[in-house]
Amino acid sequence: MKMSLEARIQNPAALLPDAVKAVNLLYKSAYSAGVPGTTLELVHLRASQINGCSACVDSGARGARKNGETEERLFAVAAWRETPYFTDAERAALDLAEHATRLADRGDAVPDAVWDEAAKHFGEKELAALVLWIATTNFFNRINATTRQPAPQNWG
Repeated sequence: MKMSLEARIQNPAALLPDAVKAVNLLYKSAYSAGVPGTTLELVHLRASQINGCSACVDSGARGARKNGETEERLFAVAAWRETPYFTDAERAALDLAEHATRLADRGDAVPDAVWDEAAKHFGEKELAALVLWIATTNFFNRINATTRQPAPQNWG
């Protein structure tokens, strides 16, 4: 069965403009807590891959590349455990993102070992930003996947 590449409705944030204000505040909060922007972008990309959000995978990869991320690292995000391209802190953030995105996959959604590894690399404020950003990414993914927001087809 072929799925339509057309959105079911206009993006809900466009239909409900007050939502954009809230999303912008979440974005600003997450990006102002001291976590490197590249780490937040990698986390966004990985959660979006897991959730199958084409719009977020596309925009996330393009945004990361615009901000200096290398092709090698972008191509390897889905297999970050098996590649040498990521720092220990990035690996901890990616692991946290995977667990926090796949909450129902195990009884202990985010095991202490995953949290403790992230806490070795990030302070409390930074952990708060990571958790907030992972949740925000999942929020975007669920809106986009539910309404079938397509990846832009006019990139040049």
